[in-house]
Amino acid sequence: MRPTPAVIPVANPAAQFATHAPAIREAIERVLSSGRYILGPEVEAFEKEFAAFVGASSCVGVANGTDAIALALRATGVSPGDEVITVSHSAVATVAAIEQIGAVPVFADIDRTSRCIDPDAIEPLVSTRTKAIVAVHIYGQPAAMEEISQIARRHGLIVIEDCAQAHGAELRGRKVGTWGDAAAFSFYPTKNLGALGDGGAIVTSSAEIAERVRRLREYGWQERYISSVPGFNSRLDELQAAVLRVKLPSLGADNARRREIAAAYCAALDPVRIIPPAAIQDTLHAMHLFVVESPQRDILRDLLTVAGIGTALHYPKPIHLQSAYAGRIRGSGALPATEALSGRILTLPVFPELTSDHVETVCDALSSQCAHL
Repeated sequence: MRPTPAVIPVANPAAQFATHAPAIREAIERVLSSGRYILGPEVEAFEKEFAAFVGASSCVGVANGTDAIALALRATGVSPGDEVITVSHSAVATVAAIEQIGAVPVFADIDRTSRCIDPDAIEPLVSTRTKAIVAVHIYGQPAAMEEISQIARRHGLIVIEDCAQAHGAELRGRKVGTWGDAAAFSFYPTKNLGALGDGGAIVTSSAEIAERVRRLREYGWQERYISSVPGFNSRLDELQAAVLRVKLPSLGADNARRREIAAAYCAALDPVRIIPPAAIQDTLHAMHLFVVESPQRDILRDLLTVAGIGTALHYPKPIHLQSAYAGRIRGSGALPATEALSGRILTLPVFPELTSDHVETVCDALSSQCAHL
């Protein structure tokens, strides 16, 4: 009897740890021996290094990506009751962060090619209560930031970039995270730049916004133990910052490997039966996730499972159709592209440590199974 093939996972943060293990262990030991565990030299150094990588003036480390969105909104002047336009096709963290500060999410539909927010869907939703737009660079694909910025300028709106899946992605040669008033990043372990636990950061080229975030992340302190504004407790710790410093120099090469794997998949599949991510001019996809579309998605998933290939759904149900949010968010009734996409998407394995043999296995499966769809 032929043995059941080993499952090729969608992501494998343990493999990335193994790649950097000696340097990570050395960095952790350095922190343990230092006696500084919160907001010390590792965080300060990482903030400077990551700001330089993105091309922004400032980076402020926080506890996680959800807090990064919430604090970016607060620091740019979004208040309870203000409306924030974003998408339903995203991780629920995007909307949770908006509601975390008492703001009100409003849903715009997505562009079917990029799968990011459709600029044409934004303007009809702008009201007297609208204060900001949160543009999600879904899967690592840059959103149409030039058009979004023009809309924001016309209406006096703040723009926050949700870069949780887009570390190193570019639009017209300029990295995402530098187009809006501020940008939020997550360092969850499976991200392109992942910690060994939770972590996040806000980048901005506004010194004023950066200073507000620094106060907000630590109880609103302007001086120790004295709160000038109501704040949070959301700090990137020294251990995670040290780990991120080890991994950051490899991020560019890791992203290139992700794109190389994606190109191999695209060459193997039949784009009529299995639709790959679109190649959009003047954008550099970070390829955090390789998400295909198929009208026979569930059949394809079963076929790949039999072949030992792991898959996932990002995301199985749009936020506006989940019970926590259904029926209560403006814009939810006019999201045809969002709803059409959700039943067709399937995430395939893509991460830098994926072996050539595993890539070939996925390619062979894509090629052979297209005929069954």
